[in-house]
Order: sequence, then structure tokens, then C-alpha cells
Amino acid sequence: MTIRRAAHFVPGANEKMLDKSLRTNADALILDLEDAVTPENKDSARTTVAGWLHDIDFGRKERVVRVNPLNSPWCERDIEETMINPPDSYLVPKVNNANEVAQIDELIGEHELANNHSQGQVKLLILGTETPQGLLNIGELAANPRVDALTWGAEDLSAAIGSRANREVDGSYLPIFEYARLMCLLGATAWEKQPLDTVFVDFNDPEGLRSECLASAAMGYTGKITIHPNQIDIVNESFTPSNEDLEEARELLELFAENQAQGLMAFSFKGQMVDVPHLTRARKIVDMAQTLRELS
Repeated sequence: MTIRRAAHFVPGANEKMLDKSLRTNADALILDLEDAVTPENKDSARTTVAGWLHDIDFGRKERVVRVNPLNSPWCERDIEETMINPPDSYLVPKVNNANEVAQIDELIGEHELANNHSQGQVKLLILGTETPQGLLNIGELAANPRVDALTWGAEDLSAAIGSRANREVDGSYLPIFEYARLMCLLGATAWEKQPLDTVFVDFNDPEGLRSECLASAAMGYTGKITIHPNQIDIVNESFTPSNEDLEEARELLELFAENQAQGLMAFSFKGQMVDVPHLTRARKIVDMAQTLRELS
């Protein structure tokens, strides 16, 4: 079970920010070769990130490289150079359809073979709503076996469709962006992949971040991308089952076992009827808690 609560962006040529990020509690570090790097610095940043993958001990943190879009001049070189000492995953931006996912999958597979790496070991995290086509096709983007998570982006979608804003005055998403958020969740879970929520850009609003994380977790998201180190612990806490949640989940699993032995899969628990969906949720909570203990 891959745990990605806080998946934190690190500019792809900034040693200082990498050092700081390594000391955080982020579950994943996204080494960014796309938006954080100017066109004239793409080649040098790629070489720097490839060196990090070879030289740096990331500990338990997942090593994710955000490559440039498939139709850019840099994507293939991003993968070629970083696959010598491969990351755990690639984050692929501005994906339009499942055919593009398949092209990235095939490209990674070629470099796994060329570098004598195990086939399929490198995973894909897909940014599924940064283009209108991506949003329209989001139901198919996570179907590829190499895909491990699906996330979404409001800023690039805003630019693509000409929106002047992506949130209401009260901070809630405008309808098209709330739709993108919901479809990302469905697109991921339809293929049993992780739904990973997008960034909260106002890093000076910790309570706004906490509120959005709790709502996101209640919907079914299991993690969120962060852009500032101060966001990481808030995100981790929000997507970690509380002691009360864990205790209730364990109690529920015990009761399911007792009732199942009597041929029952629906019964009353704390004044409510529970059945198989409640069992599934309880198992996920216990499994996540167990994985976090093993990683700590």
C-alpha cells in the first residue's frame, strides 16, 4: 500500500529546497522539471535531478519526477536521463487521453529494459484535468496498469479555458473546477488507483488548507500535493486516521467477524445499520494505520 498524504513539490534545480524538503515529513517529493524550470534551464535542471536520484538518500520518501508534457521538446529527454537511476514514479502533466498515457508507459518500459531495471517498477501519477481534453477523458486516464495515482490541477485548466478565477469569493471552487475535482476522484477510484487532491495555493492560510483537506478526505481523497513546507504536517494530519477513527474501525471489524460467523453481513452499530461498504472503509483505515506504523 503506497502512502501519499503530502506529496511535496521541489523545484528541479534548487539544492537548498531539496535539503529542506528532505527534513520534512512529506511522504513523496516531486522533483519538478516542468513549471519550476525556465526553458533555458531545462537541460541543466534535468541533469541535476538525475544526479539527485543517483546520489541522494531520500529515506522512505517516494521519489517522483514531474516531467515536461509529452508534446514538449523535453519530455523524452527527461525520461531518458532520469531512468538511468530511476525514480519511484513520474508525475506527467497536461495529459489529454489514454493514448498519451500508453506512450509514456511504453517509453518508460523501453528505458527499464535498456537499463536492466525490473519491468513495471516505475509508476505513473497522472495530472488529469490540466487540459479540457484531459478532463473530458478523465475516466480512462487511470486504466493503464502503470498508473498508481490520479490528480488534478485548477490553475492550468483555468488558463486553458480562459477562466478569470477558479474559486468563489468564499473560497469554494467554481462549478467547473468542483466538477474536475469530483471527476478526478471517480476516475481514480474506478480503477482502484489513489485519488490525490490538487494544491492549495494560499500557503499563508493554514486554516483554509486544513478545512479543504478535511473536506477532501471526507470525499474519499487520500492525499494532497503541497507547495510549501508549512503545509506538509497539516496535510499529513488531515489524511491520517485519528485514534478514534482507528479504534472504531477495529471494533467494527471485530463485530463483522462475529456477525459473519452467524451468517449476518448487516447489523446495528452505534445506532446505525452497517453492511459491506462500512466493512470496506474500516479495512482501509486499519490497513493505512498499519502501513504508517511500518514506515515510522
